[in-house]
Amino acid sequence: MSLADVKYLPETPAHDAEIEAINDEAFGPGRFVLAAYKIREAGGHDRSMSFVAVEDSTVIASVRMTRVAAGAGRAMMLGPLAVRPAFKNLGIGRRLVAIALEAAAKAGAPAVMLVGDEPYYGPLGFKRFPRGQITMPRPVDLDRLLHHEIKPGAVARFVGEVSHADTARVADLASAAVRAQASPQVSVDPVAPQQRAS
Repeated sequence: MSLADVKYLPETPAHDAEIEAINDEAFGPGRFVLAAYKIREAGGHDRSMSFVAVEDSTVIASVRMTRVAAGAGRAMMLGPLAVRPAFKNLGIGRRLVAIALEAAAKAGAPAVMLVGDEPYYGPLGFKRFPRGQITMPRPVDLDRLLHHEIKPGAVARFVGEVSHADTARVADLASAAVRAQASPQVSVDPVAPQQRAS
């Protein structure tokens, strides 16, 4: 196989079964208890920023992106990134990450985060979050929480527990409704000022 034969394509529903097989091969059934999977379960991933590597019409690698939120911050969460064993260490995974980061920037995403190994993702532009800045809904090694800032100041706004952006949006709407109900209502006096008794 030549790397020239590998095509990088936007993910479509037709790729789902092969992507699932690749992720199962790479991470096994234990992946479903991981913190990142819990977040993805709340709303799924964003196909517009998810990609596959294909050789002879067979998916050999995949990367997905999910919209996430923490505090006032918003970002994309990269992962899972998986490559079939026969195609590892050829730069295919790194190329998929670069394509996904470029798509995130074009879409206006302020930052990209992930749970992964710094020695692999560091050269691709990722840094560790300051310890304690964010938490995940399930236990995770804090040294594996990494970020890639696209818009200056975006990472500083990303604080607290990370959740799927859809879940955060619903929570924000509910919070706004509660605040609106708790606010004192301003009543309008129908009597014109000049008609008031002095």
